[in-house]
Amino acid sequence: MVRPRWLAHLDRARNAAQPVPNGSVRYAATTSSPSQAPTPLPSRTPLPPVPLLPLPPLPLRPVPLPPPPLPPHPIPPHPIPLHPIPLHPIPLPPMPLPPARPGSPTKTEWRVVVTADRAYYERMRAAADPDAAVVAFPVYCPERRFVLTGTEVLIGRMSRSRGIEPGIDLTGPPEDAAVSHMHALLVVTPTGGWTIVDLDSANGTYLNDNIEQLAANQPVALSDGDQVHVGGWTTLTVRAG
Repeated sequence: MVRPRWLAHLDRARNAAQPVPNGSVRYAATTSSPSQAPTPLPSRTPLPPVPLLPLPPLPLRPVPLPPPPLPPHPIPPHPIPLHPIPLHPIPLPPMPLPPARPGSPTKTEWRVVVTADRAYYERMRAAADPDAAVVAFPVYCPERRFVLTGTEVLIGRMSRSRGIEPGIDLTGPPEDAAVSHMHALLVVTPTGGWTIVDLDSANGTYLNDNIEQLAANQPVALSDGDQVHVGGWTTLTVRAG
């Protein structure tokens, strides 16, 4: 049987790796033949140790520190006074007021005070027809006050069935039966005053001490303190301001 070549190489490698007994010379097998002498290998001379040189110390650089914070800005104990700049207003001419128009609110407040007038009652009894129905004068009648607003104020007695709701309602109690449901009308004027208009009432409308009735549907100007008489004993005193 022929020995493979690779086994010969393996044997040479094993022989070369075996240590030499005396430690001075070792031989490497170069051939598998027993007649060939081994080649001696040179011995290794130990190298002297290399001295370590000391390293110079590294220089330390100082680390710059941040600057200290600035002190706060001092605040003055007292604020600086500010002197106002005087302004000279420009005088404006007064604006003229427009004339009052019908329906515009008036500056002067007008009021009506309703009372039971005994003198007017006696005057009407004396001028009445003897066969006319007698209207009794009330035993007690509290004073009633009305403020005139808007453009028209109706004087009369309320009638829900006819849809009549006067601004100056004389229904009572006590009730003056001689007052018509739509007796008279107070109408504002362009200058802010008021007029009285009789609405063709059954017993007429009288102004102050006149014994003649006012013409129906004709406005009559009123002044402060005028007295309007309606019905059998009712007097309306007009007050301005």
